[in-house]
Amino acid sequence: MAGKHDAYLVCENGHGINSSFYSNPEFNKKFCTTCGAKTRKDCPNCGNDIEGEIHFENFIDLSGGITPVPDICKYCGEDFPWKSKKKEITKNIEKVNRDDVLLLETVFDRFHLVAKQIRQRYNDRETLDVKDEYDTQDLLHSLLRIYFEDIRTEEWNPSYAGSSTRSDFLLKKEEIVIEIKKTRSNLKAKQIGEQLIIDIAKYKTHPNCKILYCFVYDPEGYISNPKGIENDLNDEISEMKVKVKIVPKGH
Repeated sequence: MAGKHDAYLVCENGHGINSSFYSNPEFNKKFCTTCGAKTRKDCPNCGNDIEGEIHFENFIDLSGGITPVPDICKYCGEDFPWKSKKKEITKNIEKVNRDDVLLLETVFDRFHLVAKQIRQRYNDRETLDVKDEYDTQDLLHSLLRIYFEDIRTEEWNPSYAGSSTRSDFLLKKEEIVIEIKKTRSNLKAKQIGEQLIIDIAKYKTHPNCKILYCFVYDPEGYISNPKGIENDLNDEISEMKVKVKIVPKGH
């Protein structure tokens, strides 16, 4: 099935504004709402459109995927201006202690094993059965206590789109915010993706967030392609690094 690429409206700092410039012009903006930079849809070197979303005739994409902003023009082979900024931004991100990030990744990776293990208590004694998002928060908070001292819960975030929200955990010293989700019958891949996109936009102005971890616990396997959502939402380019972690995988 042959498809046709739309143009991608991108700001000078590489933030994707609208991957369907022609098909959905109502989302076009002259300036980036994240950093305020000017936007453009064409390569500054050759003038061809920056490749965006691919559209198929009589086909509606329900996957909820996000088209990544390209770094290189497919027509002339030249780097887009934002590619050179990655190294500078990466240096800022590297200021966060790598050991702390590794410990956090370990907690996430072992979370499901711990959740299963604590159910198996002697003589069927009472325990924590992780059934909802609050249970997920409580268990994760306990595990974080092993490695981190200053864990702040429900830290206020600046208002966004006329409302304010609370992050689940802020590791103040490490400058890491952890947003927690748990899937359920009415909160599957599409809804999780939509919520995380909104959350990521909110945290971009958080004064103590160099890394945003979005931890999604999916024990029932409602998300069929967890790696796809992770790849779509992970962001190594922006000043705030975004890491989405969905566990477990491979049910």
